[in-house]
Amino acid sequence: MPETDTWDYTLYIPNDVRAVTVCRRTLRLILTLHGLIGLVDTAELLAAELMSNAVRHTKGPAALRVRRTPEGVVWIGAWDTDPAPPDPPRPWDLALESEDGRGLGLVVACADVWGWQPSARFGDRGKYVWCQLGAA
Repeated sequence: MPETDTWDYTLYIPNDVRAVTVCRRTLRLILTLHGLIGLVDTAELLAAELMSNAVRHTKGPAALRVRRTPEGVVWIGAWDTDPAPPDPPRPWDLALESEDGRGLGLVVACADVWGWQPSARFGDRGKYVWCQLGAA
């Protein structure tokens, strides 16, 4: 596939913490098959953080969405059924002292850009929390 080809994958998961591992391994396979091995470790960490939050903080299903833009940017999004925005990332020095609450801080530190947006899947309101990585 040429580097400018776009693609878009979505993996729907139940609200089960074990599904986060399925998301990580699926993402690793997608990026490897598309020749983006240089992004795999960082993307896997970011997807795990986003999907863990989606499963831990909501009661409904969730979804991992991974796509590549024509510019070569890899977009990773975690959809969940809660329409409320995520809590803002804690300052890194405070997050290091806590047992939880570091996830979005890792996303901020490792991604080129991150954000969230309202969305709808399964007929429910919800949100995507997403991040972007430039091609390696």
